Amino acid sequence: MSDHYYSQSPDVKHNRQVHEVSLRGFPFRFVTDAGVFSKSGIDYGSRVLIDALELKADAKVLDVGCGYGPIGLTAAKLAPQGQVTMIDINERAVELSRENAKLNGIANVNILQSDVYEAVKEMRFQTILTNPPIRAGKSVVHQIFEEGYQLLEEGGSMWIVIQKKQGAPSAEAKLEALFGEVEEVTKDKGYRIFRAVKG
Repeated sequence: MSDHYYSQSPDVKHNRQVHEVSLRGFPFRFVTDAGVFSKSGIDYGSRVLIDALELKADAKVLDVGCGYGPIGLTAAKLAPQGQVTMIDINERAVELSRENAKLNGIANVNILQSDVYEAVKEMRFQTILTNPPIRAGKSVVHQIFEEGYQLLEEGGSMWIVIQKKQGAPSAEAKLEALFGEVEEVTKDKGYRIFRAVKG
């Protein structure tokens, strides 16, 4: 199982690539590698989430399962006076995110290796973003929702992208049970963006 993107130390052979993309009007260069999520370019779900995202300029943001960094680093550009913490269990992903932050001149980020929320459980956030690791199983996805709720400030929000066929209805039900208020912000090609607000 150690070659999955949600494993701690992928042992697949390196295959580094550089991708140039524009996200929310910002030009980015991302280094990707084998053994991380969506290594061949930014996946459609992450793009839909990035396009839907609304952040205050000084937001305190957490990106859960950051991969090589597209969501968290775009959030850091959208919240230039804020602070974005990015976490992933995959050490290769964490190294790539740090490299990509430098490559794109982004300083308002803190990138940590973390098994779910282990490294940030003493911190609090206004916004949590996640493209959850569906293949890790429903229990992990629900853990991200449950423990994330605890780390949000009152009035804070969690933004999630999930495909309908990969369990969006059960994810929405779980979020409603936790948060009460859940809005479907947008949907595109089967991907749904939920924003759950901690009341």
